[in-house]
Amino acid sequence: LQSSVNLFRSAMQPQAVFSRRSKAPDTSAREAVPGTEKRAVSGPEVEMTKTIMTVDDSASVRLMVNFTLRELGYEIIEAENGKEALKKLENKHIHMMITDINMPEMDGISLVKKVRENPDYKFIPIIMLTTESQTEKKNAGKQAGATGWIVKPFKPDQLVAVVKRVLG
Repeated sequence: LQSSVNLFRSAMQPQAVFSRRSKAPDTSAREAVPGTEKRAVSGPEVEMTKTIMTVDDSASVRLMVNFTLRELGYEIIEAENGKEALKKLENKHIHMMITDINMPEMDGISLVKKVRENPDYKFIPIIMLTTESQTEKKNAGKQAGATGWIVKPFKPDQLVAVVKRVLG
């Protein structure tokens, strides 16, 4: 990954908490399509789509993230700001969040803090996708609980590499 992408090590440590693998890795359960996983549900295995929420006040950024990740088989939920994202989380479970920092209503740092308060989302990957590249902002994101950081403008390949790395 290029220097405009940072994954925070400490945020990735509890990854086993949200891993779908059993104690012994089962290579047959690895998904053929990156956005899906196989899971036995009282009978035959069924594929479950992984859901990613993208939060950004820019419709064009949401569209680019949506297009890039949906093409790989992920389900995408969009929100324009932190408040809308929290509202949508009440009705839908997600596996990952990608959020901007500078948004109206509720900024990305506040959103990450609120999401981390929810036990269901304590360890999901949260990537900050933002124009901010200052060390202070990155540290604030890391302290809030962000898993990583991608600086805009970004290339779709960068986003795909990060998503595959943190979701497995």
